[in-house]
Amino acid sequence: MSPPRHTPADEEFFVVRSLAVGHSAGAEVAAHTHGWHQLIYAVAGVMTVWTAQGSWVTPPHWAIWVPAGVHHALRFAGATSLRTLYFRPEARSRQTLPAACGVIGVSPLLRELVLRTIEIGQLDRRRAEHRALAQLLRTSLLARPKPPFELPRPQSPALQRLTHRLETQPADQATSSALAAQAGLGLRTLERRFRAECGLSFDHWRRRARFAHALRELAAGRAVKVVAEECGYRSASAFVAAFRAEFGQTPGAYFGS
Repeated sequence: MSPPRHTPADEEFFVVRSLAVGHSAGAEVAAHTHGWHQLIYAVAGVMTVWTAQGSWVTPPHWAIWVPAGVHHALRFAGATSLRTLYFRPEARSRQTLPAACGVIGVSPLLRELVLRTIEIGQLDRRRAEHRALAQLLRTSLLARPKPPFELPRPQSPALQRLTHRLETQPADQATSSALAAQAGLGLRTLERRFRAECGLSFDHWRRRARFAHALRELAAGRAVKVVAEECGYRSASAFVAAFRAEFGQTPGAYFGS
């Protein structure tokens, strides 16, 4: 059964909107912003979301939360089925939705709530079922477990240039001391500023940048051995061991789940 038709007079009663769309491998959505909060969920495929604060690579058991007014861009590593919910910013709500971008672990319950909302189209606060769904969605978002992976962005120009190099050259084998010198910094200063601006050590950030590249390439169907070489690992087994240490799973189990 098709969703009921709505008129402009109904707009003020919608608390959640939804959108279902597919994207081909390599497709991109240029930087943009929305007036409503946004939950971006790929039920199939892998996407990368960029903001000024950081970037996230998400397989189907994660989603991205983007608050209203935050500029963000997207890229899809493989054929991706996107399911997006838009939440009206409401100051009167008792539940304050997350104020910062981040990754949300998609539980079986949250997945079903998202898919049911997509079926309905818009949640209308005049309807009891819709109010209950909106309440459950908000509760699920507030109780979100934070997955272990995100790549925060530094704010200073020197560190931005350095991180750009590491993201575009994941196999770069330059030592931390050499990279610090090229950035015009001492190694201790580099470490201190990285922790202050990113909340991670420099080595940890660098490792995550390699994994961000790896996730996109693995999602596109490339072999583990090839991706391991592109990320600077001497062998596929060393890469798999490092991947397991970061994510708690092998690459095969990670994408299989």
